[in-house]
Formats: sequence, structure tokens, C-alpha cells
Amino acid sequence: MSETRYIFVTGGVTSSLGKGILASSLAKLLQSRGFSVTIQKLDPYINVDPGTLNPYEHGECFVTEDGAETDLDLGHYERFLNEATSQANNVTTGRIYQSVIRKERKGDYLGKTVQIIPHITDEIKRRIKILGSKGKYDIVITEIGGTVGDIESLPYIETVRQLKWELGSKAMVIHLTLVPYLSATGELKTKPTQHSVKQLLEEGVQPDVLVLRTEYDIEQSVREKVALFCNVGLESVVQSINVPTIYDVPLKMLEEKLDLTVLKKLGLPVKDDIDLSLWNNFLTKLKNPTQTIEIGIVGKYVELHDAYKSIAESLVHAGAENRCKININWIHSEDIGNSNYKKLLSKLNGIIVAPGFGHRGMKGKILTAKYARENNIPYLGICLGMQVAVIEFARNVLKLENADSTEMSMKTPYPVIDLMEQQKGITDFGGTMRLGAYECRITDEDSKVFHAYNKHTIHERHRHRYEFNDAFRDKFEEAGMVPVGINPETELVEIIEIPKHKWFVGVQFHPEYRSTVLNPHPLFIDFVKNSLVQ
Repeated sequence: MSETRYIFVTGGVTSSLGKGILASSLAKLLQSRGFSVTIQKLDPYINVDPGTLNPYEHGECFVTEDGAETDLDLGHYERFLNEATSQANNVTTGRIYQSVIRKERKGDYLGKTVQIIPHITDEIKRRIKILGSKGKYDIVITEIGGTVGDIESLPYIETVRQLKWELGSKAMVIHLTLVPYLSATGELKTKPTQHSVKQLLEEGVQPDVLVLRTEYDIEQSVREKVALFCNVGLESVVQSINVPTIYDVPLKMLEEKLDLTVLKKLGLPVKDDIDLSLWNNFLTKLKNPTQTIEIGIVGKYVELHDAYKSIAESLVHAGAENRCKININWIHSEDIGNSNYKKLLSKLNGIIVAPGFGHRGMKGKILTAKYARENNIPYLGICLGMQVAVIEFARNVLKLENADSTEMSMKTPYPVIDLMEQQKGITDFGGTMRLGAYECRITDEDSKVFHAYNKHTIHERHRHRYEFNDAFRDKFEEAGMVPVGINPETELVEIIEIPKHKWFVGVQFHPEYRSTVLNPHPLFIDFVKNSLVQ
């Protein structure tokens, strides 16, 4: 195809309507019709990236193959499209301003007054077009974070206005709004949508398609009213009704013919018959489990499930693969103590200790690892979850009193988890992080991990600072906790395992970032398989 087309997805009325899921679902439909599609997220906050954001603020920080710390919506994009994203797929206001100010300091603007228009909007335009300019994609879908009317979103909406003007029929806007149901009158109300579109019009943008989030089916008369008041054709008013799982949304959008409407508006041919057979196979398995199991996720941000979004979705994928329904038990690590840990954990078929930074909740995580190890319960420790297992084993099996990570205790006599020598002395918060995909060699063909992956060399994404301390490796091996995955370049331990245990694995990396609907992650599949009720 000669020129890339651009679709902008904006949101109105309220946040959390699911712009990311809508964008992912539309992308899946277009991909299934033979188009190459990617999605990017424009985030209006001034942080340069979500890496330093508290998960309570913004949910999980997703990491791409190339080591970018990004918004969790990129996880949805990858899970739906089964394709890796990169640094270019997530842009923040902080990054935009950082770039413009850097150019201004270098004198690139030749003494001109630097302003929102054209300098900031030009930089946003450049970022939007990066993915399209590589010639790899027929269609780039750009999701704009926040809600129309937010002061932070104004430069992005202005950029969309300019691009629609410049690109003509090669660009379009989909506006996602809410149609609330008033139980007092028994009516769906369209006024919030009308106001949202009016706000968008005041900012110079006419939406081409309206997607209405709703709890009830929207009647034809209501659609006609919205079309009339908002200057769109009737076929461009699409309902998005609540569904049992996010993976149903592409099928709902297919019923609404959203993909056909979009292709028509962009002047693109309907290339192929749509092929969603693999997607439908997944949904069939997901909805027809043969048994139910209880899996505990132990972490310190469990009140906000989005903080562990990729782990939860990886369990959905692995559950479908094993034809089992997984009930996730969210357990706050600070709630686990000596008096209650057996009661809290005894009903679980498998336990995941989640990643995180800092010492809060460490005691509860260590008790969890101890319980799983002693009671032969399948255990998956991710990042800090692996380090917790190492600390617990050092204290209770190797009898190294007060063994710890130097992240938690600088004075520990046994730093079984520590910074590497070359990391020490770096003060920049991100400077010591290992980010993005690294190679790992699985050294033991008899290990559970090799059985799961069925290959010697894997690539997994990292987001951590502290490492297994090699000085203690021999002690651990002799006592029965074995390093079975090693980084070939640095010799760092990436995976530990207890061979005599039913299934006890700790990994330095984040396997959850690579699990998709069509490629569930092998570690999660094997973990769930071993957690099944025999």
C-alpha cells in the first residue's frame, strides 16, 4: 500500500472507558483482514515515562523488547496483535517537552520564540508519523490518553486537528464516550456524549466514528439521535456493550461492522475475508474450562489489580491453554504474618510472588516462599519474587542468619542478592536498571524450566536492578536450589529452581510481558499445569 493511514482514538465523558481495548480490538480486526497494523499511545502526563510512577497512580509499567518503560496499554496491544511494540509506541508530554527544550538549548530554532503551536505540535506530529514513515505499516492507530477537555490533552487534540487537515481522507478520528443508564427513569442518556462531541468540535475536531460504551443495548432511535446531534452517519454510531472478557470485544466490534466502516472512511479495500479462527479457538477454550483452581498473587499493590495486569492476563492465557478457570486470590504481602500465613495460603493450588521494589511487605513474601517450598505448592517467583525465594532459602535452609538483599539491608552479613560491582556508585535512578530483552541459556535439560520452554536459548524482558550474588552459588547448589538459567554474556543467574520440589521456579525477568492470546507464555502454561488438581 502506498501511504500509511492514521486512526486517532480519543475518549470523552469519563476515563477508564477502555480506549486501549477498543484500539486493540480494531487493530486485531484490521490485522485479520490482511493489513499490517500497529498502535501507539500518547500520554498527556509530564513524567518522561511511567518508570518512576507509583503503580497506584498508573497501574503496571510495561517494558518493551528494546527496554522502554511504557504505559500498560502497550501490553494490551501486544496481547491482541501478537507483535512486539517499541519505544516509538509510547510518547509522553514529558518526552515531547524534553525534546523541544533540548533543541531550543542547542539553538535549533534559530532564536525564534518557542511555542505550543507550532513547535510542540510539530514534535507530536513527528512522533506520530515515526511508525508510519518506516513503511512497515498500512495503518497506525494512535490512542490519546486522558479525556477530551483535559487541559493536558489540548496540544494532542490540536495536533490531530492539524493532521486531519493535512492528511485528508488518510486520517480519521474515533471518539469513545459513555451512554449512562439512569435507573430512576429507565433511560439511556445521550447528553454526555453530545457534550463530549461539542467539546471536541470546539477544539476543531469532528469525529468520524462514535463508539458508545453502554451497559444496555442501544436502540436504533437512540443511535439516530446521536448521529443527528453529532454530525455522523448512522453506520458510524457503534455500541460497545459490557462483555464477560476483554477478549470478546473484537467480536462485538465485528458485529457492529466497525472495521468495514473504518476501511471505507480511509478509502481502503476490503482485502481479505476476516480470519479469526485462532482467536475463536482461544475463546472456546477460555469459556469451557474442565476444572477450577485457586492461584494466589502475593504483592504490595494488590488493591489495584492493574498493577499486575500482565500477570493476570498471562494466567488467563495459560488457563485457557490448560482448559481450566483460574480464580486469582489477591493477597497483600503486608497482611501475611506468622500467625495467619498458613490459613491464608493453605487453600491455594499455586502461588505467584509478584515483582516490586522496596522493603514494604518483604516479611510476608518471605513467609509465602517458605510455605510454598515446605508444602510442595507450585511457586513462580517473578523478579523480586525470585529474590525473595533466594533470601528465604538462605535463611532457613543454608542457615545464613539475616541473609538479605542489599536493596533491603545494606548491612546484611550475607548479601545473597546484591548490585553488580559496575552498578555501584551510579546515582541516576534509572542508570542501574537492566531493561529490555536479554538472552538466557537454560543449562539443565532435566529442569522444569527446560521442559516448559523446550529449548536451550530464550530471550526475556527485564526490569530490575539487583542480582543473585554469584559468591553464594555453590552453597545454594549443594543445598538443592539450582541456577538453571544463565546470561551467557555476564554469567548472571537468571533462573533458579528446586529440582526436588513439585514446581518451584524463580526468574529474574518478567515472563508476563511476552504472553499473548495466540502465544501463551510457556512458563505460565507449565506453572498452571502443575497447579491443576490431580
